[in-house]
Amino acid sequence: MEIVIFVIIGLAVVLVLYGIAIYNALVRLKHNVDQAWSNIDVLLKQRHDELPKLVETCKRYMQHERETLERVVEARAAVSKARQAGDVAALGIAEGALRAGLGGLFAVAEAYPDLKADASFQQLQSRISLLEDSIADRREFYNESVNNNNVRIEQFPDVIIARQFGFKSAELLTFDEAEIADVNIKELFE
Repeated sequence: MEIVIFVIIGLAVVLVLYGIAIYNALVRLKHNVDQAWSNIDVLLKQRHDELPKLVETCKRYMQHERETLERVVEARAAVSKARQAGDVAALGIAEGALRAGLGGLFAVAEAYPDLKADASFQQLQSRISLLEDSIADRREFYNESVNNNNVRIEQFPDVIIARQFGFKSAELLTFDEAEIADVNIKELFE
């Protein structure tokens, strides 16, 4: 009889320790997603700060391209709004529009030799391009963190702990294929 009690107590201790291990792993995954999002957010803020400088530099040269500049400004505002709201789906859409707008802006800038030669424009274009690459890298890391989190909270027996303690799935950051396609430069000048 004593052996049965010790076995039951031993099993209960093992189950509690296993539950704690699962809980701690889920917490770690949740924080990895938050950290990955914070990394993207920092880069988005940096790019957000650079875009007005780029638009102002372009305005000095591009008197007849107001529509292109306005698209970039509107897309910048949409990205900022989605970022502040933490709306990953809206951010993906706004990011696609901003990338398309920037692609169009850089393509139209080709028609302005003085603008292309401007040191400030070159520096801003380079800085924004580097930020774009960094955002793409961080997005990949974020989506990997989200995927690890989502898979783990749906697996058995983790799903039991996840539901018990209110762990939620996170949303992938995706861009619409049409919005991330290369800009057709020829089409812009027709």
